[in-house]
Amino acid sequence: MNVLEEWTALVCSELGIDPARVDRAALLDLTRDVAHGVARPAAPLTAYLVGLAQGAGTAPPDVVERVSRMAKDWAETTAQTRATPDTPDS
Repeated sequence: MNVLEEWTALVCSELGIDPARVDRAALLDLTRDVAHGVARPAAPLTAYLVGLAQGAGTAPPDVVERVSRMAKDWAETTAQTRATPDTPDS
């Protein structure tokens, strides 16, 4: 068992989570995508938010894939938002 497996097992035990329910590879990929596509500090925040949504039962089944795609598209999305001029609320 490597250190990451040991840490995951220990934290899961502390939190009362079945380690078999944790897709560690998907979460690590997600945080990598967010760190590279958005900002490094956004990675742990995003993992926490995904966990909150999972715990609350509000996360869609493909939440990790969707958020990862959002992170990969972040630069393009924000470039489009910045290029669109604000329109007054008349």
